[in-house]
Amino acid sequence: MNIADVVRSLAGFAWLAAIGLGVLLIVRVSRNQSGKGLGSLTVGVLVTALILTILGAGLVFINPEERGVVISALDSKGYRTDTLTPGLHWVVPFAERVELYKISRQTYTMSVAAQEGQVTGDDSIRARTKDGQEVFIDASIIYGIDTSKVIQLHIEWQNRYEDQIVRPAARNAIRDAVSQYGVEEIVSTKRAEMEDLITKAIAEKFSQNELVLVDFLLRDIHFSDEYAAAVEQKQVAEQQAQQAKLVVEQKKQEAEQARQVAQGSADAAVIASKGAAEARLIQAEAEAKANQVLAESLTPALVQYQYILKLAPGVQTMLIPSGNQFILPLPGVTETTPAAAPTTPATTP
Repeated sequence: MNIADVVRSLAGFAWLAAIGLGVLLIVRVSRNQSGKGLGSLTVGVLVTALILTILGAGLVFINPEERGVVISALDSKGYRTDTLTPGLHWVVPFAERVELYKISRQTYTMSVAAQEGQVTGDDSIRARTKDGQEVFIDASIIYGIDTSKVIQLHIEWQNRYEDQIVRPAARNAIRDAVSQYGVEEIVSTKRAEMEDLITKAIAEKFSQNELVLVDFLLRDIHFSDEYAAAVEQKQVAEQQAQQAKLVVEQKKQEAEQARQVAQGSADAAVIASKGAAEARLIQAEAEAKANQVLAESLTPALVQYQYILKLAPGVQTMLIPSGNQFILPLPGVTETTPAAAPTTPATTP
């Protein structure tokens, strides 16, 4: 309770007291009793009640979230040119009155839910897309009054601005924006763009009518039952197609994996064959090199020596071809003094 309300309450109590005293005075007079002192008290209380009433009628307290427009019979325009700001003010009783306007943020909701918005029942916005599909929009508009234009708002709209500006401007902007997009766009790639277009349109309309748009909230988008069923069928078909695509991709991966395994086995076989061939080539080259070295190192004496080594191991002596004077022992046999070949005794003819 502010001071203006306190003064009005006191004025009310004063009037009750004055009435009570007046009744008591009449009773006393009717009984031929003296009412001199009581009469003075009654007059005093009556004057106090009158003063408090006049004072209370002129006092106005403006809350922080309000502004007051003074309608004045004393001004040629019919109103004061300045609004009343928060605090206690006094206007001329019975010649001026104050219209209060809330400058705090307000929200206007239009929804399919029956009890959610300002209008009872389905209050969603019905609109048609560029491709002819019917959609239903749930939205909220957060707005406020331009504090510098409260008087002009009162002159043009009074307290009708919510029903005659906020609601029709928002619904019209939403319908215009929806008509510029296809149904697939407004639920996916173009939704944010459409919200921005609606916000700009509402803000411009509000600015022309002493209001300020704080925010536009696109809460939900509904479809007709037929279109919702078609969308669901399409989604099912797309999911099935996606699943089939995944199966095909999996088969491709399995085939590629099998091909790579086969290719790896073939490459391994080729590498193994190539390695074996190179090994044989290296062996052949080594044998050829060895034979070349062996051939270069062979002499008749070495060949004869190797031949002798290959003879039967039991051979201890060998005969030297005719013309040699000695019989040589085989290598490894204990050396003995070579015996002279027997000579044939000479005979005398």
